Amino acid sequence: MADLVMPPARNFGWDLKPISSTHFAIETRPSGQFAVILNHSLLRGVTAEMIHWWFLNFPNLTVRLRDVLGYDGKVVPAYLLWHPSDHVNAKLIGRLGPGGTSRVGAKIHIQETMQYETYGLKYPVDTALQVLYCDGDGWSMGLVLPVFGKVMVLSIRFKDVIVDGRHLGVHYHYEIVAGLGGRDPLSRYINKKITGHYTQEFFSAWHLHNAIEVGTFENFLPALYAQRSNLDALTYAPEMNEAPPGAADQMGHDLGLLERRQQGYRDAKNAFVFQSAEAPVFF
Repeated sequence: MADLVMPPARNFGWDLKPISSTHFAIETRPSGQFAVILNHSLLRGVTAEMIHWWFLNFPNLTVRLRDVLGYDGKVVPAYLLWHPSDHVNAKLIGRLGPGGTSRVGAKIHIQETMQYETYGLKYPVDTALQVLYCDGDGWSMGLVLPVFGKVMVLSIRFKDVIVDGRHLGVHYHYEIVAGLGGRDPLSRYINKKITGHYTQEFFSAWHLHNAIEVGTFENFLPALYAQRSNLDALTYAPEMNEAPPGAADQMGHDLGLLERRQQGYRDAKNAFVFQSAEAPVFF
């Protein structure tokens, strides 16, 4: 972790979404296993097809930036657009899909940190996770250990929201389950090792990190998606996307979904089964 080198922050001039634009909850189970539920505001001007394309390709993409202070004319990982200060790089490894894209069974090595401008490298991520689901309605990745199986799964679902024939945006819903479900001493011991550094401050940092990360899709994804026929020559300048409406007044979409998922985790015998990383059952 000490070797993680953060690139200079990118000032794209975007209106970043605050945590008030989300619904957020944590459910802790008796074993020490926990579930995090994060329900975002609608992503405006973005489609589910765009997001699926992004998850298939983003670790491989590079983008030439224009009109970005300190980056003008530079080619950078597209991952740097997904957060203006916390992201470093992402790389796919293992058996990949057509054209080197994401597929179930591959691994993705992620390098980032939570709220770098506030906490520095206090909460870094520099790890490889297995891709568990990659389809037109979601993405999941996790840590799977021999003998124990899944010990952490990060699962995302997204869908277009259409009312009276009008596309309002994409509903983007995120859940994390970490730790083993057993209440035996070994499971409790392993859970302490796995979840011990996930403090209240960590999740506060992660919450804001993710609200910003997901919200940035509105600002850059349509512009990149429009260039998908020539992935070797992607460019981005802040003026390429039509600016979305203000972010500060956004609210999480479908509070009822968050409440149903909370209750489901309270009742579930196995949190990973309820999370259903391999099936699109969130909505």
